[in-house]
Amino acid sequence: MADDLAALDFDAEQKRYLEGFASGIAAARMTGGLALGGAASGPPAEPTGPDAIHLKAQDRTIKDGGKLCDQEKWKRAENPFEGHNRLIAEAATGKAPKPEDNFRWRYHGLFWLAPNKTHYMCRLRIPNGILHHWQFAGIADLADAHGSPYAHVTTRANLQVREIAPEHGQPFLDGLTDLGLTARGSGADNIRNVTGSPTAGIDAQEILDTRPLAKSWHNWILNDRSLYGLPRKFNVAFDGGGVMPVLEETNDIGFQAIEVLEGAGVAAGVWMRLVLGGISGHKDLARDTGVVLKPEECNAVADAILRVFIEHGDRTNRNKSRMKYVLDAWGFEKYLAAVEEKLGRKLDRVDPAHVAPRKVTNRFAHVGVHAQVQQGLNWIGVVLPVGKMTTDQMRALAKISSECGDGQIRMTVWQNFIFSGVPDAKVAEVESRVVALGLTTAASSIRAGLVACTGMNGCKFAAADTKGDAMIIAAHVEQAVPALDVPVNVHLTGCHHSCAQHYIGDIGLIGAKVPVGEEGDTVEGYDIVVGGGFAENPKIGTEIWKAVKAAECPGRVEALLKTYLALRDGKDESFQAFTARKGPDALRDAAEEQPALKAAA
Repeated sequence: MADDLAALDFDAEQKRYLEGFASGIAAARMTGGLALGGAASGPPAEPTGPDAIHLKAQDRTIKDGGKLCDQEKWKRAENPFEGHNRLIAEAATGKAPKPEDNFRWRYHGLFWLAPNKTHYMCRLRIPNGILHHWQFAGIADLADAHGSPYAHVTTRANLQVREIAPEHGQPFLDGLTDLGLTARGSGADNIRNVTGSPTAGIDAQEILDTRPLAKSWHNWILNDRSLYGLPRKFNVAFDGGGVMPVLEETNDIGFQAIEVLEGAGVAAGVWMRLVLGGISGHKDLARDTGVVLKPEECNAVADAILRVFIEHGDRTNRNKSRMKYVLDAWGFEKYLAAVEEKLGRKLDRVDPAHVAPRKVTNRFAHVGVHAQVQQGLNWIGVVLPVGKMTTDQMRALAKISSECGDGQIRMTVWQNFIFSGVPDAKVAEVESRVVALGLTTAASSIRAGLVACTGMNGCKFAAADTKGDAMIIAAHVEQAVPALDVPVNVHLTGCHHSCAQHYIGDIGLIGAKVPVGEEGDTVEGYDIVVGGGFAENPKIGTEIWKAVKAAECPGRVEALLKTYLALRDGKDESFQAFTARKGPDALRDAAEEQPALKAAA
């Protein structure tokens, strides 16, 4: 180009201008137009880095005419991990976070609870729900130093600590790191705490020890930033087939240990069955895909399932952004084909006829004393009042675990925990020391299966005081229905998020505002469902009463239980089986004939 310009009759200044212009054209050709700045007409640069898969999904949404929801815009404007130092600096001044920063803090495990409370709650990550005694005591110390003098066990076999002031948020998280723990990704659009069988490795009935699988998947998540920032939250569970279920059917992905029989087309032995699409708050349980995996394949398959969800999940409507809705739109076979494309291979499938049926679970397995597979050792389940324990109790419980057991505390999805490795000779000592703390290892048929979410005292979405009402219902039933001789699960949840999974309880209550008077006033109350189930009998319950005042709910539960006891086909017929035989509507009608309800009417 320079030689061509020299042959023309231009002065020196004109030649320099034209040479610069020619160089600019060449640079633009090499960079796809970026060198020309705002005047470029070439295509935008392809996203790169760990967030690329999410940015591309957002771009496709916009290109197809969709409007990103606020949370997607917040993630795009500032990645919660990259904004962490700013969040720390602002929190150190005691400043409450803006809505978008409240969302970002959840990537680090902190939840601002306004307007109900003006503090953070921290939700941890505890793979398979198992802690060492010194970690358990250390969390109690952190709670005292930075938050509330109590903690809650959650329905994901996890712990929550509350009343953490803004300036104490990061010091609390730093303290978890010192204990070898983390809260990273425990909230917002991320994969939640990884659950596994609470009695893994100590249960004579189990097919597989889930602890290595849960820990391996936990570490897989923590070390891959591309698995953060999903269209919505995501749950994964591993069930080992033991006596205590982990409720994997309520998870987006469930891995179930199974025994494959001869003639299945794959080698007989222990496999993991893949179930997908559980989200009980949306009235769906995970369904069997027919796919079976070797245990060591679970991580790669879960990763591929997630990447399909990342690419195709709804980023415009938060109510339709869970994986269930992609499965509903596509069907399971199309989704699995996309997973196989990611993996570059076909997945093995087995007809259910070639799988041994799941062994029966024990609804009391998480309460009281139970012999372990190890000769002379036991696990002991401690009952917590709807998951709550004080920090003083936590330190004392940690000491019991260290001195009388194997030093582990195992949380369960039933909002309690178990000691493990307790020798026969130490059982009575453990029981007496627990009682001295104001707790118990024995539970009535109603308290053994009593589950309640945080409720309106700590959650802005809840329409009722679930924990308080749960305790009132339990006390009422113990007095009014002393003949109740089998465990009945009663689940109270405050809102449609269904953190207490009310749809799988024998009796489920979901918070509702009940209209009273003619001025548009409301009082706390519940819609009531019956007939839910889990483990070997998974089922979504059926609503039988709507908008029942909270004050009337103990009487309703009493009437249901008395009807069951009066009309059941022997003690071996469970409440769920009775409800299925009788029918939900007939059960309601019969319950309304009970004196407790007729008098109220």
